[in-house]
Amino acid sequence: MYSPIADALTAPPAGLDPSYFTRQDLDAYSAEDHEVWSILFSRRMAELVDTGSEAFLSGAEVIGLDASRVPDLEDVNRRLGEKTGWAAIPVTGFIEARQFFACLAERRFPTTITVRPKSQLEYLQEPDIFHDVFGHVPLHANPVFADFLQTFGAVAAQAESPADIEAMARLFWFTVEFGLVAERGATRIYGSGLISSVGDAANALGPDCDRRPFTLDAVIAQPFEIDRLQDVLFVVDDFAHLFDACEEAERRLREGRLTG
Repeated sequence: MYSPIADALTAPPAGLDPSYFTRQDLDAYSAEDHEVWSILFSRRMAELVDTGSEAFLSGAEVIGLDASRVPDLEDVNRRLGEKTGWAAIPVTGFIEARQFFACLAERRFPTTITVRPKSQLEYLQEPDIFHDVFGHVPLHANPVFADFLQTFGAVAAQAESPADIEAMARLFWFTVEFGLVAERGATRIYGSGLISSVGDAANALGPDCDRRPFTLDAVIAQPFEIDRLQDVLFVVDDFAHLFDACEEAERRLREGRLTG
């Protein structure tokens, strides 16, 4: 069932290609879909209570995630909208980079709504609703992270040269996807790739990962590969650290010296 409220909350920014966007039909999820969500949610939360950032743990509670069933984006967005004005907008799959950045700049997060098959619980090459909603969306309830992500979208949309685009991709990868934060006297995880993956999270906090202090220069100079465990990750002091780095990236872009 669809409602005007749901349509308003999940509407993509004006001017974007409508073929990327879809609607969530809760009745279309199978019993196996809900079971997969429940298994993944329970497994990850058992560890994240001790290893996840406070922003993730509190955000998951704010937006109403639980193990019982695949989340209803209308409910998630109602809760999230009241907190920071963000919303998760359903998409059909991968979305072109500039369209993705345009969504972030409008506080809209493109969200895959499919559920991975039970045969691929541990790893799925493409994003699914567990990675996108469980991994990403709780952080959007944190006001500082929410402001950072919106600013990142606006800044990344300005990048034009291949070198600048790559630099912004690295900033996204080592923060939003694979970020670490110093918290409660230890290193905690907040990046969605770590939040949603047992193997990546264990690697990030284990002896084989080189955890370095976060600086903008260090991050944009660090290449990455998407299909392997990460050798190098970066630890921020707090989310204000991210916001400051994004503002510095914008200044450098304007001056033509982001990578120079």
